[in-house]
Amino acid sequence: MDKIIVKGGTPLHGSIEIAGAKNACLTLMPAALLCAEPLTLTNAPRLSDIATMTELLESLGCEVASLQEGRVLVLGTAKISNHTAHYDIVRKMRASILVLGPMLARDGEAVCSLPGGCAIGARPVDIHLSGLEAMGAELDLREGYVHAKAPNGLIGAEYELPFASVGATENLLMAATLAKGTTVLKNVAREPEIVDLAECLRAMGANISGEGSHTLTIHGVKKLHGATHRVVTDRIELGTYMIAPVIAGGEVELIGGRRDLLEAFCTKLEAAGATISETENGLTVTRDGPIKPVDIVTEVHPGFPTDLQAQMMALLCFSDGTSVLEEKIFENRFMHAPELIRMGADIEVHGGHATVNGVSALKGAPVMATDLRASVSLILAGLAAKGETVVSRVYHLDRGYEQLVRKLSACGADIVREKEA
Repeated sequence: MDKIIVKGGTPLHGSIEIAGAKNACLTLMPAALLCAEPLTLTNAPRLSDIATMTELLESLGCEVASLQEGRVLVLGTAKISNHTAHYDIVRKMRASILVLGPMLARDGEAVCSLPGGCAIGARPVDIHLSGLEAMGAELDLREGYVHAKAPNGLIGAEYELPFASVGATENLLMAATLAKGTTVLKNVAREPEIVDLAECLRAMGANISGEGSHTLTIHGVKKLHGATHRVVTDRIELGTYMIAPVIAGGEVELIGGRRDLLEAFCTKLEAAGATISETENGLTVTRDGPIKPVDIVTEVHPGFPTDLQAQMMALLCFSDGTSVLEEKIFENRFMHAPELIRMGADIEVHGGHATVNGVSALKGAPVMATDLRASVSLILAGLAAKGETVVSRVYHLDRGYEQLVRKLSACGADIVREKEA
């Protein structure tokens, strides 16, 4: 198992290229199950979650070719040869449930293990299932598996999501592309990844309108065809690296960065003291003056992203006042707080609220990553802490950050990755 060692106190200067979005790519890949012709994805990130989804799709009969050092994925499913997504693969990653809708839509049958992923709350799949039932699916949950059938195909329906779940929106959107008739999905998620998926499906021949709004309308078609699609920029990686020069000092250009992907986050980062400028290649971020306290409430898009809450907490540990962070998306998502406290942070957690009293400095310490975003928050804190911070269990990072050590060290950070003794 690896560890990352960070020695703080070095301002960052340089540029970081932002990869394609993990969450978008993990959604686009199962779309290959919807048709017999190849789907080509460019700007794909090189992450362990992508490898896990590749393994899952291959187990179902999809052929996956990785080109240009993993930047291009060609996925072809001439035939779904196996309709069971087994627990030993699905347990590794939450996004595995996204094979359910496409298999059911194309072949009228699917068996999928209930998924795993980061330990940041229950995140139930009941919205996925009730939406599919509204489209005529027959579901049976037994022994940890969802057994789904639609012998005569899915049927268009009107369904309102009780919560704007990103995963459920994606699953139901893919399923609806091949359903008979028209499907209207209300109270859907509006994240850029949803828009990206709709654009890809439209390139494959789907009839979709309304992406980016609260309502999606999908007129089912008899079949889809192959297409080539570029994966949208990873807004969570972007936001993470935007925080780096604010917490450590310096100036960094984020190649491929787009403010429109993170408007709510950018507004809060500026309130904390950052200066964000648009360039020909992306965004430049720097900070003049002290870090200011800011209150944060995580919300569905276009609100402040839950996946940037941990990183923002690390920044606010250095502010000159008190900040309150409210987590409204996932329960149990303040597991990074005790580790930051080990470094000298002053944080109090009460249920879904965390009060952060800024301190003059943090001190490097041995800390442990508990999930993907928590792990990178500890590295950000280490960039500004006095002394050496050793982050263990960094395998979480490989799920969402491509070559993090290389990208930060190229900007001057004193950071290395080593094998645990």
